[in-house]
Amino acid sequence: MSPKNCMVAQSGGPTVAINASLAGVIDGVMRSDMYDTVYGSLNGITGILNNDLTNLSELMQQNSEYLDRLKVTPAMYLGSCRYKLPNYLDDDSSYVFIFKQFETYHIDAFFYIGGNDSMDTVLKLSEYGKKIGSPVRIVGIPKTIDNDLCETDHTPGFGSAAKYIASSLLEIAHDTFIYAVKSVTIVEIMGRDAGWLTAASALARNGYNTAPHLIYLPEVPFDKEDFLLDVKRMLFERNNVIVAVSEGIRDASGNYISASESSVDTFGHSQLSGAGKTLEFLVKEKLGVKVRSVEVNVLQRCAAHLASKTDLDEAFTLGQKAVALSEEGVTASMVTIRRISDSPYEIAYEHAEIRHIANEAKSIPREWINDAGNDVTQPLIDYLSPLILGEVPVKYENGIPVYMDVSHLAKHQ
Repeated sequence: MSPKNCMVAQSGGPTVAINASLAGVIDGVMRSDMYDTVYGSLNGITGILNNDLTNLSELMQQNSEYLDRLKVTPAMYLGSCRYKLPNYLDDDSSYVFIFKQFETYHIDAFFYIGGNDSMDTVLKLSEYGKKIGSPVRIVGIPKTIDNDLCETDHTPGFGSAAKYIASSLLEIAHDTFIYAVKSVTIVEIMGRDAGWLTAASALARNGYNTAPHLIYLPEVPFDKEDFLLDVKRMLFERNNVIVAVSEGIRDASGNYISASESSVDTFGHSQLSGAGKTLEFLVKEKLGVKVRSVEVNVLQRCAAHLASKTDLDEAFTLGQKAVALSEEGVTASMVTIRRISDSPYEIAYEHAEIRHIANEAKSIPREWINDAGNDVTQPLIDYLSPLILGEVPVKYENGIPVYMDVSHLAKHQ
């Protein structure tokens, strides 16, 4: 009887927790009575198309420390891609090759760890597999710092990124408050269509710090005149005003205030930059006070030194759960988290059909944003707070963190 094996790949933007999910998959397979080997596809789905695979079971058996180190290594150990599969009704050549590869390597389950666009790949592979009667189970494992996947309470990677954002805002506040002069600091935070990460800046507030004093999210139309009035009002109350804005804030007509009209990625998403700088120039021109903008771009995506233990633990468990679900025959699905309570924080691991998740996006509920659209409400704070809890020990050598060696990805650079 032929052995039953698995294959796993990672896709989309990096996070602190995506390798923890990979470690969970490897651990699940190593403990499985059904699967023998787990293969890793380098650079997402393109690794299958290029026959660029690695035997993860063999690698992890060589060194028992690898799995623990993998959990705390940021970004993707297997590499990533931004490859969009065509509609198989238009061109099924990629699908024919992928499922032939599954047959060659005796693959019984394929796990794809990623965000919105990656779940589009899970959906397409699931639909094609059903069409040809393939027995391969296709299961998505969520990750994205944007926290915008539907059907799950939150996504791995978000909690650690939120912890980084909140910590950075508190440090920016300390930097700013030392000067007794009128000033405005605008912090631009990633988030094209959903403001979850920017909202996490509110977690920087404590007994002595009320910054950020204003928060603007893409879920609410942005008005420049209202913004200027908000800042002026804050300047009457204090010397230093700190503002958090999502990169994707847009006006009432839906126009991004910072988008390049001609720049889009392979999935058709506008390439954004400059919301903070746009508002910096506006404040400087209209209010005439000291102002600077800070763009927190990719820094929080791989800040493993500020990882949330809650985040990494959940990511690892989701990887294990994906393997268990495939053993039960589940396919065309994504593993999910259902929140039972905020305090004490309690969750359950479940799954949802991928057709309800792919190509959809979850926004912050309007009631979690104040009426003026310039701050968040307590229910959102309650939702966010548990996700950043706990610290993760990282091994250091010569003062620098020790992560997994990713030189195998160098040939793709």
